[in-house]
Amino acid sequence: MQNNVIISVAKKEIMDNIRNKWIIIVSVIFALLTIASSYYGAAYSKKWSDMGFTIVIIMSMVQYLISIIALILGYGTIIAEVERGSMSSLLSLSATRLEIITGKFLGLASVLSISIFVGFGAAGLIIAANVPNFNFVEYLIFIGASILFGLIFLSISLFFSTIFKRRSTAIGGAVFLWFFFLFILSIIFGIILFSTGSTIIPDWYYGLELLNPVSVYSNFVSINVVPISQMMQTVTTTPITYPSFLTNWLLLPLLFLWIIVFFVLAYWRFNKQDI
Repeated sequence: MQNNVIISVAKKEIMDNIRNKWIIIVSVIFALLTIASSYYGAAYSKKWSDMGFTIVIIMSMVQYLISIIALILGYGTIIAEVERGSMSSLLSLSATRLEIITGKFLGLASVLSISIFVGFGAAGLIIAANVPNFNFVEYLIFIGASILFGLIFLSISLFFSTIFKRRSTAIGGAVFLWFFFLFILSIIFGIILFSTGSTIIPDWYYGLELLNPVSVYSNFVSINVVPISQMMQTVTTTPITYPSFLTNWLLLPLLFLWIIVFFVLAYWRFNKQDI
């Protein structure tokens, strides 16, 4: 019975977003941005950019675009049903709050993951047809990391959907956290680094960045996609050497940990709500 409830709630979220054409719209946006970045990024040389250069360009856009799309998808998923009164009806049908929030997260996660995979995947096939020695494994690592990054902000938006009483307040809180992780936290870390007077990036700074899911994502991609590391070496005046502790065994679990922590917080807050 439990699995049936979770699956039913997840299917409803998926169908609602299919009817709203979210999957199609988001997939097309990702595909067009990736193709444009690859082709126009090297327009001066009259050829398509290689995979590393393309990922360097779109990685920054991924951080902004995927995170805000995830927040838009999830910020109203709980509070909207509470406002409409449909949440009370759902709970009266013997569905538990854990089943409801799990189903909603899985449904929205499927929508976001499919959109990212289809959009980047279709663009990757087009680029691969025009670029020699295209590394599909590294490109798939980039897609997988981007999906996990999106799920982090989906989990965050789900949490904010449980702590406010109105959707307008929920989106305000989610957008603030978006600014905090993408801008404010980076500025704070930069000020701390600048105050030390260091001319190179010390190991402790990379440890500090582990507190920011945006940095965890970008470092994970940079470490695993070799062309990115090589390009970063050529555009900086000082050599870039990652500390020995910054490995996949640390970064990948951290990406999952960010998702789990905010999902647990969302369930905890949802379970305490008086509906």
